[in-house]
Amino acid sequence: MQLEFYGAASGVTGSCHILSVGSRRVLLDCGLIQGGREDEERNREPFPFDPAAVDAVILSHAHLDHSGRLPLLVREGFRGPIYAQGATCDLCEVLWQDAAGLAEREAAYQGRRHPGAESQRPLYTRRDAARAWERLVGLRYGEHREVLPGLGVRLLDAGHILGSALVELDLEEYGVARRMLYSGDIGQYDTPILHDPTAVPEADVVLMESTYGDRLHRSREDTIREIGEIIAAARHDQGNVLIPAFALGRSQEILYLFGQHYEAWGLDRWQIFLDSPMAIEATRIYWEHPQLYDEEATKLRRRLHEMPRLQGLHLTRTAQESQAINRLHSGAIIIAGSGMCDGGRIVHHLKQNLGRRGCHVLIVGFQASGTLGRRLVDGAQQVRIQGEEHRVQAHIHTVGGLSAHADQADLLRWLGGFRGAPAVYLVHGEAAAKQAFQAQLRETRGIEAVIPAPGGVLDLGRLTYANRP
Repeated sequence: MQLEFYGAASGVTGSCHILSVGSRRVLLDCGLIQGGREDEERNREPFPFDPAAVDAVILSHAHLDHSGRLPLLVREGFRGPIYAQGATCDLCEVLWQDAAGLAEREAAYQGRRHPGAESQRPLYTRRDAARAWERLVGLRYGEHREVLPGLGVRLLDAGHILGSALVELDLEEYGVARRMLYSGDIGQYDTPILHDPTAVPEADVVLMESTYGDRLHRSREDTIREIGEIIAAARHDQGNVLIPAFALGRSQEILYLFGQHYEAWGLDRWQIFLDSPMAIEATRIYWEHPQLYDEEATKLRRRLHEMPRLQGLHLTRTAQESQAINRLHSGAIIIAGSGMCDGGRIVHHLKQNLGRRGCHVLIVGFQASGTLGRRLVDGAQQVRIQGEEHRVQAHIHTVGGLSAHADQADLLRWLGGFRGAPAVYLVHGEAAAKQAFQAQLRETRGIEAVIPAPGGVLDLGRLTYANRP
């Protein structure tokens, strides 16, 4: 039994780890590498394994940095099942089709500019996405399934997005039994709509994310106050509010908060645009899975018979509707993808608004290195968008309290649910975040966590780790 660390071992995106039990091989996630253009071109590199030799995939959740390379895996020969929580299966259909459509349009554009270049070929097509979706097998939270001889799996609620799962793996080979827990992405405690991350009492090995292992988010109360102050400031400055939001998770939470604080934030004075066909569809899927809501959201769902609507909310599905928003220089709150500002409709709204002093931009999710969103967070005074230079006159706000990821305190709280001291391996974080969390575990828990290198191998039988020479 061994685990090879592959994607997200040296960064945040591209999650993928290779689990071997005897002759059987399973992938934990298979995500897109996101960031700058050079980072994303790595998605075209061959897999470091034969896709046809993989027996199964266990998917933690639908976000593309965890699921987005699965259509490519299927195109390259994978023919096994993809196990995921039922809501994740529904969301993957939407996300993969959208990603494939964007890839096809970008490839056509590059093909016109550079005939014969490799970039004119999409990473995968909508047909590839449909074939991958057919391989999904839905599991319920808490259901134990033997996916292969000697390999049982149980999915537990991770509290990150709808359908997100902690993956509990029971492994056995030659009489040696091990329990490994793969965290996927862990959500914050006490966030709207979803349950808190599930406490897990026992594991021999924990493969754990560390996205925000080096920082603390603002409290929920302070975050609510901060958003209200930003909206009030934008109203005073007579500008627009731009919210680059992941179509899955953040968009739904933002709409939920807008409904809760509609009067307190003076939202009756604004036009609110959900400018993302994918976010609109994902919101519908959220509404159709009430069994996954926390108590507060469940009570709201019981009082309503359709998706809750905000007065002044516009669902803009077409490109023409999106373009019309840019005629508004003030009084508009625009929620649009992509969440890292590296594509999608938010790019066009940023081009129109970044140079306006009255504009306020709310960054509400993680921004990978190399993305436009990261440059804005880091305080760039000038940015390049679609080949053009734009001065940044707008106010940039990082609202960390809305992150879908647990912060350092949440990660420690979740890890504290284990009895004993499992061996901990930190992935899915930038180097500084992993090192800070590693030091915190050593100082507060006496745990010597390992930061594996890409290609490193964990022998699960002996519980020993080695870098690959």
